[in-house]
Amino acid sequence: MRVLIMTFISFLLASCSTAIAVADVAGSAVVYSVKTVVNTVDAITPDIVNKKKKD
Repeated sequence: MRVLIMTFISFLLASCSTAIAVADVAGSAVVYSVKTVVNTVDAITPDIVNKKKKD
């Protein structure tokens, strides 16, 4: 019975770490996508993103 419980706990921990890894990859993809969009908009229209202060 102990072996079965340990196997079950190991399976749950492995599943949890896999879910965390997938969430991490998805989060990183979103961050890099947003950075790419901002850089593209900045390259096309730099005056919108980089507003200069008037002295």
